[in-house]
Amino acid sequence: METKLTRTNTILFLSFLFLTNAFIATCHEVDDESEFSYDKESENGPTHWGEIHPEWKMCNSGKLQSPIDLLNERVEVVSHLGRLHRSYKTSSYATLLNRGHDMMLRWEGGAGHIKINGTKYQLNQAHWHSPSEHTINGRRFDLEVHMVHESEDGKTAVVGIMYKIGRADPFLSMIESDLKALAHTKNVERNIGVIDPKKVKLGSRKYYRYIGSLTVPPCTQDVVWTIVRKVRTVTKEQMKLIREAVHDESETNSRPVQATNKRTIQLYRPNDPKE
Repeated sequence: METKLTRTNTILFLSFLFLTNAFIATCHEVDDESEFSYDKESENGPTHWGEIHPEWKMCNSGKLQSPIDLLNERVEVVSHLGRLHRSYKTSSYATLLNRGHDMMLRWEGGAGHIKINGTKYQLNQAHWHSPSEHTINGRRFDLEVHMVHESEDGKTAVVGIMYKIGRADPFLSMIESDLKALAHTKNVERNIGVIDPKKVKLGSRKYYRYIGSLTVPPCTQDVVWTIVRKVRTVTKEQMKLIREAVHDESETNSRPVQATNKRTIQLYRPNDPKE
C-alpha cells in the first residue's frame, strides 16, 4: 500500500511539474522564431499564428492583443499613475542573440527592475521591431524597442520606445559592432559584456499605459504596456542595421495593429511640468 501511494504521489508530482513548466513556457515569447513569419500572404503569417500551435490560439482569439493604435480620441489623460521609476543595475552583463526575426539583448540574471502599482518587474531582455508596432493617431514610426520585464509571479510588463529617422541613438551606437558580428548567424548567443540599461533613454516623463499582450507567439495577454510618449531618433543606417542583421525574408518584423476592443488607454502627464 505504501509503495502504491509513493508511486501515485510521484506521478502526481511529475504531472504537476510538467504542467507548471508547460504553463511557464506558454507565457514567454518563443526564442526560436522560425515557425512563424510576418509575411501577410504566408500560411504562417500574422493572421495564422493562432493556428500553428494550440498554445498559440490566443494570437487569433484574444481580445486584449497588442500592438494597438494610440488614438488621441481614445486616450484618457491622467496624473495619478506617477513617474516611471527605473531601478536598473549599471553593471549588468548581457548577451546578444539573433532569434530569426529580431535581435534580442538579454541581461544575465536580470538588470534591475521597474515598479508598477507596487509590483516589481525585473528587466530581462530588449529587442527591436522595424517599423514600429504601435502607432500614434495612425502613424507608424521607423523603429520600436521593447524592454521586457517580469514579476516574481510570472507577470509581464513591457516598456516600448518608438524612433524616427534623425540623429544617432547612443545606445545602438554602443552595440553596432556586435549587431554586425551576428548578422550572419542564428541562435548564436554572443557575450557583449557590461551593458547599462539606463543608457536606453526615455526622453520624456509622459507615457501611455494599457493592458495588452505579447506581440509575438504565444501572444499571452494581461501584459502591462508602457509606451513612452516622446518619439526618439535613430539614423537610417542604424535602422537598416537592425533589419539587415536579421536574415529572414520579410521586409518588416512588425505585427499588424490589433483591435482596441474598448480598452482603457491612459496617458500619464504630471500636474507639475517640472516633475
